[in-house]
Amino acid sequence: MVGLSIGEKHFIQGGIAQDIRSDGRKRSTPRPINVKTGVISQANGSARVRMGATDVIASVKAELGRPTALQPDKGKVFINVDCSPTAAPMFEGRGGEELSAELSVALRCCLLGGKSGSGR
Repeated sequence: MVGLSIGEKHFIQGGIAQDIRSDGRKRSTPRPINVKTGVISQANGSARVRMGATDVIASVKAELGRPTALQPDKGKVFINVDCSPTAAPMFEGRGGEELSAELSVALRCCLLGGKSGSGR
């Protein structure tokens, strides 16, 4: 962990005392949020959310299928998160796969209580 220099501490303390951030906003003013839906035509639903320097694109694809003969009254839900290598260099190689797997499990637990098909 890198500590702050005395000059950086004074800069931060001065901003707090003057109720201003380095980008000109007041401390209680949130960053502007921009949301646009329908950004991926091949998806059943999609959105792009921008907040400050953060830019996230999410999409949902859905497909209807037939239940199995053993459980004709039950459906299946598969949840998969894909952190695309084109989104950020950190997602190249195994970095994206590990984060994708962790996010898939977390989302599955939130939405389904951990119950689903194979999940991938």
